[in-house]
This record gives sequence, C-alpha cells and structure tokens, in this order.
Amino acid sequence: METLLAIVVGVLFGAGVYLLLRRTPVKLVIGLALLSNAVNLLIFTAAGLTRARPPLVPVDALRPEGVTADPLPQALILTAIVISFGLLAFTLVLFRRAYEVLGTRDIDEMQGGGP
Repeated sequence: METLLAIVVGVLFGAGVYLLLRRTPVKLVIGLALLSNAVNLLIFTAAGLTRARPPLVPVDALRPEGVTADPLPQALILTAIVISFGLLAFTLVLFRRAYEVLGTRDIDEMQGGGP
C-alpha cells in the first residue's frame, strides 16, 4: 500500500510542478492545490499505515492503553490543510485583482505592467 501511495505522491508532485511552470493563473492555482495534496499524502504515508486505536486517554488512566495511533501526523496534516487553503484563497484573490488592474491573464505580461 505504501508503494502505491508513494507513486501517487510522485505523480501529484510532478503534475503540480508542471502546472506551476505554466503561464496561466488557473493552472498555477491547480498546481498549488496538487502540491498541497501531495504534501499531505506524503506526511500520511511517512507516518506509517497502521490500524490503531485513536490516542484517547481514559478518565482514570495516565496514558493511552495498548497500541494507539500517532497524533502528530494528524495534527500536521490538519495544519497543512488549513495553511494550503489559506494560500489557495489568497492566490485566487491576488490573481483576480491582478486581472482587474492589468487586464491580462498571462503571468509573463503581468510582470511587466504595473502602476
């Protein structure tokens, strides 16, 4: 299962980088989304795919009983999801504003024009 996920992560990274190098903002935004999903999947795969109980501590115990899941990858992935969503929303707003001001969708043309 890890091999399949590693291949999926590689494909997502490759497609994301390819789309980041395009000249249109829409492809750049899609590339950012693919890269953020690839990073989340990479963290998920690197943490190990084991079936374990959630890391909940019973009321009268000092630590979880038995084998439990590692909460660190879950926290990292949740943080990465929030950060990537914020970055994606900021990028969309930035490109929309740039299109309103400059009147072009080409990133190379956006670099030359400005107030």
